[in-house]
Amino acid sequence: MEYVTLNNGIKMPMLGYGVYQVTNDECERCVRDALDVGYRSIDTAQAYGNEEAVGRGIKNSGVKRDDIFLTTKVWVSNGGYENAKKSIEESLKKLDTEYIDLLLIHQPFNDYYGTWRAMEEAYKIGYLRAIGVSNFYPDRLVDLCRFVEVTPAVNQVETHVFQQQKKAHEYMEKYDVQHESWGPFAEGRKDFFTNPTLTEIGAKYGKSAAQTALRFLIQSNVVVIPKSTHKERMEQNFDVFDFTLSAEDMAKIQALDEGESLFFSHYDPATVEMITGLHR
Repeated sequence: MEYVTLNNGIKMPMLGYGVYQVTNDECERCVRDALDVGYRSIDTAQAYGNEEAVGRGIKNSGVKRDDIFLTTKVWVSNGGYENAKKSIEESLKKLDTEYIDLLLIHQPFNDYYGTWRAMEEAYKIGYLRAIGVSNFYPDRLVDLCRFVEVTPAVNQVETHVFQQQKKAHEYMEKYDVQHESWGPFAEGRKDFFTNPTLTEIGAKYGKSAAQTALRFLIQSNVVVIPKSTHKERMEQNFDVFDFTLSAEDMAKIQALDEGESLFFSHYDPATVEMITGLHR
């Protein structure tokens, strides 16, 4: 496993396991499987509705809690100081843990400054080892970084070979915020798993298109959290540390970047209405 040191000195695995859209019925088993494979970073969120299952999976895995890097996220409807404070307590209970390694603001909506104050407070007490954001575009990230006491440690945004977030990455590096990817496989869109460039490059190293894409992001200093409910896929996704892409191969994959989301834009009012209307 490769690690990155966050801006507060905490170490975070470069590869983790995400549980977005993993049902409660499957989630506990999936978390146990992932930890058995060797993953030590688990990413969930209040909005996923599976924090309790994640907590059970960790508890029943046989892996020491201190060896696991656990991430969850505060949802929009829990925005603002008081609501966020309560939701942090709820997440700690649901996850059945005394601390959370990384807590993110899930979306840059509602009173996220109030949410951040509650997170800073929990961070200082020791309930949170690191705090950060998710889905913050560069303008919102810069604004937050300039006016808070504790600089975000991480920004988790849509990042894959078709949307590499090059400009956003520059600003994250400028403000010492670690870039983390959600959707590293673009959820299979644009024939991701049979992409000719990824397939051809991967063949040189005896790797799949998916493994090549993960390696590309890791070598670009982007943390990844691929999801799968199948243990053999978890093993394949984990098997990306025994090869290094050449500069030429990196350049070929960089050329796949289209610079646009395959999912949504926060600059679209209809998208904002949809996201802010979801209550969890």
